[in-house]
Order: sequence, then structure tokens, then C-alpha cells
Amino acid sequence: MEDKLKAIFADNLKRWLQKRNKSQVDLAKRMNVSSPTVSDWVNGKKMPRADKLQSIANWLSIDLTDLLMDRESSSNWRKFSNGSAVRIPVLGRVAAGIPLMAAENVIDWEEIPAEMARDGEYFALYIYGDSMEPRMCKGDIIVIRKQSDADDGDIVIALIDGQDACCKRLRKYEDGTIALVSTNPAYKPLYFTPEEQRQTPVEVIGKVKELRGRL
Repeated sequence: MEDKLKAIFADNLKRWLQKRNKSQVDLAKRMNVSSPTVSDWVNGKKMPRADKLQSIANWLSIDLTDLLMDRESSSNWRKFSNGSAVRIPVLGRVAAGIPLMAAENVIDWEEIPAEMARDGEYFALYIYGDSMEPRMCKGDIIVIRKQSDADDGDIVIALIDGQDACCKRLRKYEDGTIALVSTNPAYKPLYFTPEEQRQTPVEVIGKVKELRGRL
């Protein structure tokens, strides 16, 4: 799967460099990397880091999805099925160091109102496990707005120590401690002091905006 993603990125990068009338030398200078590094990118041998990927997209004036998804999927990301809805990707997993919209993550598509989509970048996840029962059950889909912080009491998607995303209620305390709380009482809250948040680390990547229960 990693080789496939490299190939998709390489194809998209070459195509957009040509569309923008920019050379590999231009890209190397802009990203402050060597020409051999750029050559590895366009030949599908290596992938840039996540921050470099976003910088490249910004420089080319395109969305990150234009670099990471195959052409059909990238088109679907923007495609309005009608005047009031837009498709968002349902991700199978989200982990540290892997861009949210990486092709390997997208397993399905959902629609949200166009007005809602204007509020930010959205994605969706399937609920796994039973830690958020009875409100959220295995197989439900949650719609998430991508953001790096949230208010006390919000239900968020968090990464703990670079592992796959978990869905929990966020609690904040005056000393900077946070807790990630399950709605299922069988699971104890996870507490993190400010120091533990830095060492572990703990990172909020989105806020749950909508629950779509299974039939």
C-alpha cells in the first residue's frame, strides 16, 4: 500500500508541476531540498514528510488531496452530488505521520450539507469497539471537523502516542491536565498532565459534529 501511495503522489506531482509550468529545480529550491530528493519524489521512490506535503500543495495552489489521491478519488472529494451536498471521505484509520486524506485511509464516502462544509475541513470515521456506548455503537459513522483543539465537554478524535485515533469526551482542568473520557462506564478515564501530554504525546485532531447511527 505504501508503494501505491508513492506512485500516486509521484504521478500527481509531475502532473501539477507541468500544469503550473514549474520545474523540479524550482520545487527543490522552494522546499529547500536537494535535486536528488525531488527526483526520488517524482519517480515514486520516496514520500515527503507531512509538513512538506502541505507546503508543496500550498506552493502549487492546490489541495493536499490533489497530491495524495488518485484522480478519480480526488475528483470525488470535490464533487457536489447536488446543489446542497458535498462528499467527504470515511477513513479507516488515522495515525500520526499519515496525512488524513492519504489514499490508503479512504474506505468510503459520506455526504454533508454544503453549508456545513464551508465551516472547515471534514472527514468521517467508523466507530470501532464499545467504549462510547450507548451513545455511539460499533459500525456507526461520525462526522468530524478537523481542528487541533476543542472545548471542555466536546467529543473529540484524539491520537495518543501516535496510535490510531480514538473517540472520547474531552475534559479540561485548571492545572492543564486533560482527561479523555468514555461514555461506557466500563472504561476508566485517561488522564494526562501537561508534562504527560508533551511526553506521550496526546493530540486532538478533530471535533465530532454529527453521529450517523447504523440501521
